[in-house]
Amino acid sequence: MPPAFVHQITKYDPADRDARGHYIGAEDTVSDHGPVEAAYLAAVAAFAEASDVDRLEIREPAVTGFVHFGAEPPIEGYGLGGLFSPDLTGYHDGAEVSLPVALELVRAMLRGNGAWCRLEVSDVFTVHVGWDQYVYVGSDRPCADAVARTKELGLFPEPMTTSPYAAELDEPDVTEAADEGFWACVRTELASRQTLLLEEAYVRNAARWHRLTADNLDPVRAGLGPRAVLTVWPDLSPDVGAVLAALPEEGSVEFLWEAQDGTISHAIVDDTEYQELAAMVAGTRAACALPLYADERQPLLCAVLPDSDGVLRARW
Repeated sequence: MPPAFVHQITKYDPADRDARGHYIGAEDTVSDHGPVEAAYLAAVAAFAEASDVDRLEIREPAVTGFVHFGAEPPIEGYGLGGLFSPDLTGYHDGAEVSLPVALELVRAMLRGNGAWCRLEVSDVFTVHVGWDQYVYVGSDRPCADAVARTKELGLFPEPMTTSPYAAELDEPDVTEAADEGFWACVRTELASRQTLLLEEAYVRNAARWHRLTADNLDPVRAGLGPRAVLTVWPDLSPDVGAVLAALPEEGSVEFLWEAQDGTISHAIVDDTEYQELAAMVAGTRAACALPLYADERQPLLCAVLPDSDGVLRARW
């Protein structure tokens, strides 16, 4: 059950809204990186304190992908620098963070740095950051003192029935668990194909790629990120020229290639970039092109890593 008491917190005075509720005042829709931003963080902290919350769980973490919709350009590291390691270890669905780290995540989202997630404590507390500096805080209690504190900070807390960013739990995109049965299927595919390509989506819009063999399967498996989506594809082709020649005349694809040192890279390219792509991947070991649209992507296998107790809790 979502928290019963939800407040929309903004810097926008309700008096400056038209008959349809659209804001028509002078406030900008981006963070000031200053006192107003600090007021938002203090308001969230006040609601957390009133809810007896000092640690929150990261849910559905994402980073900016092929298309970035933020009002400000994304920055290197997605605003997560200093909070997590460069490879984003620790930033995954289900990771628990302290309130100070959660507030820094809110800051990064307010600035549109490129990272986004829901912050939750089961049925007790939620923080969702939406477009244009709209923040939604939910609690299992009214938090009257936090509401008063938010007003003192110069912000406007307005009660809501529910957060528009509440998780939709009807049917996740992937429901199969990457359990022992899944890995048995992977081994069966390896027995016939010798080599496979594994896509490890550890947060939304970010993935690591692995070429699987019977010899490295167990080490790769041991290093996978918690609750990752695992997608198994046919292996890269050693005939890079043929892969380039077969690219569609129009549209975009996801192009993958393996460098001589074994590093696998990927990029979204369209038909205007093929010449540049060919120069970039010259001398590489192998490559492939995958379609971008979900209904055209047909992997061999796809599943989500369960938690250590075998329960699938990730919300993808």
